[in-house]
Amino acid sequence: MVKITLLVSTYNWPEALSVSLNSVLKQTVMPCEVVIADDGSREETKSLIDDFRKRCPVPVIHCWQSDNGFRKTRILNTAVAAASGDYIVQIDGDIVIDKNFIADHIAQMRPHTFVRGSRACLLPEITQEVLKKGRCDVSLLSKHVMNGFNAFRSKFLSLFLCRRSSDVRHVKGCNTAFWKSDFIAVNGYNNDLSGWGHEDIELAARLYNNGTALRIVKSLAIAFHLHHTFNSRHNEQGNLQVYEQVIMDKVKRCENGYDELLNIENDDRQIWS
Repeated sequence: MVKITLLVSTYNWPEALSVSLNSVLKQTVMPCEVVIADDGSREETKSLIDDFRKRCPVPVIHCWQSDNGFRKTRILNTAVAAASGDYIVQIDGDIVIDKNFIADHIAQMRPHTFVRGSRACLLPEITQEVLKKGRCDVSLLSKHVMNGFNAFRSKFLSLFLCRRSSDVRHVKGCNTAFWKSDFIAVNGYNNDLSGWGHEDIELAARLYNNGTALRIVKSLAIAFHLHHTFNSRHNEQGNLQVYEQVIMDKVKRCENGYDELLNIENDDRQIWS
């Protein structure tokens, strides 16, 4: 039986992470574990995760590194290394998932294939309401929702909308899934990509170059993205250029990724379980 890991990335927004993790507890099918990739959050987030661990029916692993700038790729590689699952479903800590999210991803799982999911974006008004309530009661017809069709779950429509694709540029790390073995084969996320932007599509391009198929999943695996102000994007163009070089040169493996982190000892990372 395939073991499913839910991977959640976060940084210093415990209010959003709380809502996200509460949605995990409502899943019709639970993952085998929840692994949280924490890029340097403060103690409040650790306390929140410790409390969640007490309420969660599956193991919870908290991977943390010190706050030394935007180093998301590094902590994601650390979290995948800590995961025991064969198949990784990845979201961000500002994503609230539908109760069928994990079940839908399992249904769409294919050998040697990674997934591009979608999201409905909540505008500021409804985001504040969700954060205040601690839960997300939002649907296709709710006000203040962008990309509302992405909030519509339909098994019938999914028969027509879920398909293979070569469009790696629209893969989003906030709703994606991949086999751990395929991830390791391309050396995971590129640790040289620092700052916001494009680490997800750069990984997707290498997976695709290595022969891993891309599957678009629509009308299933519904996810809601809480509104927030943009992070600094000072490195975005540099990261985009790396992605474009991967496409041009058909790069399959990054030079500084998953494997390189495994060989580092006594650094600033900690893992709690």
